[in-house]
Amino acid sequence: MRIRIVDAFTDRPFAGNPAGVVLLDSDGFPEERWMQQVAAELRASETAFAHPVADDAVADWALRWFTPVTEVGLCGHATLATAHVLRTTGAAAGTVWFRTLAGVLSATAEGDGTITLDFPMAPLTPVEAPVGLVEALGAQPLTVLDTGPDCGDLLIEVADEAAVRALAPDFAELARVSRRGVIATALAADPARGYDFVSRGFFPAVGIEEDPVTGSAHTALAPFWSARLGRDRLTGLQASARGGLVSTRLSGDRVLLTGAAVTVVDGELHAVP
Repeated sequence: MRIRIVDAFTDRPFAGNPAGVVLLDSDGFPEERWMQQVAAELRASETAFAHPVADDAVADWALRWFTPVTEVGLCGHATLATAHVLRTTGAAAGTVWFRTLAGVLSATAEGDGTITLDFPMAPLTPVEAPVGLVEALGAQPLTVLDTGPDCGDLLIEVADEAAVRALAPDFAELARVSRRGVIATALAADPARGYDFVSRGFFPAVGIEEDPVTGSAHTALAPFWSARLGRDRLTGLQASARGGLVSTRLSGDRVLLTGAAVTVVDGELHAVP
């Protein structure tokens, strides 16, 4: 069985967010325990498992995502990575439709080699900062928003880009204040550098201290900053050590996320179910 590691939201190896991708030949998923073991072995932020579906009027593939410790309900970079593998191996072309825990999602191969994901927009609800958030994050929030059930994150606006880059959270404490994670964000200090806002994503509750580039977080970041800046098209920089750019566009109640991807490992998985 083939297994690949794809760096997503980047056009060069060893940047962006690595994702495992396993394309299954069967018409169903193997045991959940096996998929979780593969994800734990790989230790990427997420490993995607996909199989083709023949009896679905809408979707072409079924898709699930696992962190090293648990299954998650929505993942952008591993969806991008899966679409990249389908395109580069000739298994699919044009637009691919995935049936997932978050509903049916699509990924469209663009002419310039990038891929555009069509994801549901996160509903943003202002909330009070949970007890312990300031101490765990190490910064005073200007705004705290809940991102709804699909993401399950807190979106935290802080003072400026420098504050985002300087964050050094207490991950054990941060895991106690959100269902999935915390996204810290601020306006770009210098938009001339090619991005409009900056973010970092911390997800210790699902086994990821800091995620290099979080596609799903941009379903909340895009509407938040588009409302502030008065533009439907924006570019976000996730300022992790690896870093990555996500181009965003609002389309009704959907967010279109565009990025590149690079396959860095293409190997054989011998521990098959």
